[in-house]
Amino acid sequence: MKSNNTSSKIGIATLAIMNITAVVSLRGLPAEAEYGITSAFYYLFAAIVFLIPTALIAAELAAMYQDKQGGVFRWVGEAFGKRLGFLAIWLQWVESTIWYPTVLTFGAVSIAFIGMDHTADMNLASNKIYTLVVVLIIYWAATLISLKGLDWVGKVSKIGGMVGTIIPAGLLIVLAIIYLAMGGKSKMDFSGDFFPDFTNLNNLVLASSIFLFYAGMEMMGVHVKDVENPSKNYPKAVFIGAFVTVVIFVLGTFSLGIIIPQKDINLTQSLLSGFDNYFAFIHASWLSPIIAVALAFGVLAGVLTWVAGPSKGLFAVGRAGYLPPFMQKTNKIGVQKNILYIQGGVVTILAMLFVVMPTVQTFYQILSQLTVLLYLIMYMLMFAAAIYLRYRSKDKPRPYRVGAKGNAMMWLLAGLGFCGSLLAFCLSFIPPAQIPSGSPTVWYSVLVVGCIVVVTIPFIIYAMKKPSWNSLSEGEQFEPFDWELKNTDTDTTKK
Repeated sequence: MKSNNTSSKIGIATLAIMNITAVVSLRGLPAEAEYGITSAFYYLFAAIVFLIPTALIAAELAAMYQDKQGGVFRWVGEAFGKRLGFLAIWLQWVESTIWYPTVLTFGAVSIAFIGMDHTADMNLASNKIYTLVVVLIIYWAATLISLKGLDWVGKVSKIGGMVGTIIPAGLLIVLAIIYLAMGGKSKMDFSGDFFPDFTNLNNLVLASSIFLFYAGMEMMGVHVKDVENPSKNYPKAVFIGAFVTVVIFVLGTFSLGIIIPQKDINLTQSLLSGFDNYFAFIHASWLSPIIAVALAFGVLAGVLTWVAGPSKGLFAVGRAGYLPPFMQKTNKIGVQKNILYIQGGVVTILAMLFVVMPTVQTFYQILSQLTVLLYLIMYMLMFAAAIYLRYRSKDKPRPYRVGAKGNAMMWLLAGLGFCGSLLAFCLSFIPPAQIPSGSPTVWYSVLVVGCIVVVTIPFIIYAMKKPSWNSLSEGEQFEPFDWELKNTDTDTTKK
C-alpha cells in the first residue's frame, strides 16, 4: 500500500542516482589507469567478488528489515549482538569521515583547473594551502546543505550526480571514441596482459583500493524507509546503480589511459589533464573550465550523499541509547546537527595533515588506505551476518531473497564478498610502489594505530552507555532485536 504522503518518498531513479553518486567517483580513474588493460581485470574481479555480492546481500537485508531503522547496525546486531552492530555502524560513519579529505582533494584540483592557463592551474592544484582552504569550503557547504534536511540532500545529489559524475563520465568515453576515430594514437597498450603479475604484491596495492571505489551500495539501507514500496524498488535501484557503476569505471579508465601516458599519470590531477588533452585535440579548450566546475559540483553531491547517510544511521542508533545526549542534539527540523559538527571538526583536523605529508599524493593515498581498511572490517561483519541470519532467522520474511531456494547462493556470494574483502584488507597495509609514501614507519603507524583506535572507541562508548541515553519515545523504539523477543521466555539477555 502506498503511503498517503509520497511527496518526500525517494523514487527508483533518484535512489539509483544517489547510489551511483555515492559509489562512483571519477577521481579514482587515474589510480587504475596506471595498470593499462589490466585495469579491466581488477574492475571485473572486484565487481564479481565485492560489488555484486554487496548489492545483492544489502538488498536482502534491507528488505528483511524495511520497517526497522539502523542499517548495518540492525543487520549485524541481529546476527552477532549489539556491540558488533554498534561497531559496524560506527565504522561506516568513521570511514566516511576519514574519506572526505581524499575526495575533496579531487574537488579542489577540479576547481584549480577552471582557469585557462594549464601551467598555472597545475601549480595551483599542487599548492597545499589552496587545497586545504577549498577542501574545507566544499565540506562545510555540504554540511550546511545537509542541515536543511533530506529533501535538499536528494535534490542536490540527483542534480550533482548527473551533472558532475554521470554526464562527465559519458563525455570522457565519447571523447576517447572521437579521438581514436580521428586518428589519435592511444597512449594505452591494448595488446598488454589482461591478467596482472601476481608475483609482485606492490603492484596489487593500488588495485586493492578499487574495493573502496565500489563501496557504498549498502549505505542506502538507512534510507530504506524513505523509499516507496521498498521491497521491490530498493533492489531495482541497487541493481541499476551497480550496472552503471561498472560501465563507468571500465570505459572511463580506458578513456583516460588512451590520452595520458602511464608514466605521466598523477592521482589527483590526471582526470582534469585528460579532459584538457581531449578538448585541445578537438580545438575546444574553452570547455575545460566548464567540465572542471561540473566535476567540482559532482564532488559536492557525492560528499553530500555521504554526509547525510552514515551520520543519519549513527544518529538513529545513538538515540536508542548508544550515544551520549550531546551527540543526539538536532536542529529545528530534526537533523543531527552535533554529529555533523563533530564530523566536521575531524575532517578539518585531517585536512590540516597536508602540512606534514611530503606530497598531496602521499596524504591522499594514506588516508585512502586507512579508509579501505576500516570499511572492509564493516563489510566482513556484514557478509558474515548475512550468512548467519539465514540460520538464526530462517523464518524471517524476505521480500527480496538471494537465491530462490536453499542457502547455497548466499554462501557463494557472501563467501566471495568476505574473502575478497579480507584479501583487500591484507593488501592495503603494503605501501604502494608507485607513490612516494614517506617514512615506512609513519605509513604503518598511521594504518595500524588508526585501525586499533577507531575499532576500540565504540566498545568504550558501549561500555559507558546508560539507560538515560535513550531518547526515543515509546512509539519510536526500534529495539528489541528479533533475538531479544525470542529470548524473553527464558529471561536471557544478549550482550
